[in-house]
Amino acid sequence: MFIDVATVSAGLVILLIVVVLFVILGFVPLGLWISALAAGVKVGIFDLIGMRLRRVSPAKIVNPLIKAEKAGLDVKVSQLEAHYLAGGNVDRVVNALIAAERANIPLAFERACAIDLAGRDVLEAVQMSVNPKVIETPVVAAMAKDGIEVRSRARVTVRANIDRLVGGAGEETIIARVGEGIVTTVGSSDSHKAVLENPDMISKTVLAKGLDTGTAFEILSIDVADVDVGRNIGAKLQADQAEADKQIAQAKAEERRAMAVAQEQERIADIQAMRAKVVEAEAQVPLAMAEAFRNGNLGVMDYYKMMNVQADTKMREGISGGGAESAAPTGK
Repeated sequence: MFIDVATVSAGLVILLIVVVLFVILGFVPLGLWISALAAGVKVGIFDLIGMRLRRVSPAKIVNPLIKAEKAGLDVKVSQLEAHYLAGGNVDRVVNALIAAERANIPLAFERACAIDLAGRDVLEAVQMSVNPKVIETPVVAAMAKDGIEVRSRARVTVRANIDRLVGGAGEETIIARVGEGIVTTVGSSDSHKAVLENPDMISKTVLAKGLDTGTAFEILSIDVADVDVGRNIGAKLQADQAEADKQIAQAKAEERRAMAVAQEQERIADIQAMRAKVVEAEAQVPLAMAEAFRNGNLGVMDYYKMMNVQADTKMREGISGGGAESAAPTGK
């Protein structure tokens, strides 16, 4: 069996051409190129190949470019590719530009890219500029000058400020500033009744403070949704003060009682010491009398006279005591 070398060579060439075509078709997005040509977008085949080489998804560049071209936006391929390489969302940026152009909101491509790269949703910001958002604050408790607590809740209508989206504060700052304004307004009121009668005074005071300064929003209105009366903090403070004064007075009284007890115990100790001295002195009398007998300074007659004097003294004391006892029943 003879093999035609020319036929085999031709087959190999055809197979090689088919493989090369498959590789080219797999590497070059001809479908996107044809779609771009049909939409009137000038994108060269070599531009698509360059995107592949730079590891850029051609679909994420060409499709937003077609939308931008149809919307009449002046956007270039190099701008979209640079934003994609920077980590941005090309499709959302183009959608935001189209929405801003339809709503007649001035928004440059560089500004939209900066907002997107800053981590904010640029499309949501444009939509919020057209359709303002309502932020509801939590319940804020404040005390009026009469000591009554007032609990209120507000709804803040805000609109996104495109120029301050980069570097501007978020919703948390708006809520904190509104809460501060509510506390200031209620705290400066002489009575909680004034706040209940005119809740709009909170809105007017808060709006006058310019709370949206330095934030990414513009406050359109502040509406007080609910106002309730809370605790009587003034009375509670007075009760706590009275209880504290009572405890202080009790402590001082206990201190005085302890001092009086100590003084009484000291007096009793002094009396006992004096009694001990008296007993000691009385114990010395028999010794002194015995010494006087031995020395001849005291005779028997002198001793009897002294005993008679003592007996007479005891008798008189007994008579005086008996007389007092006998007079008591007569008085009854």
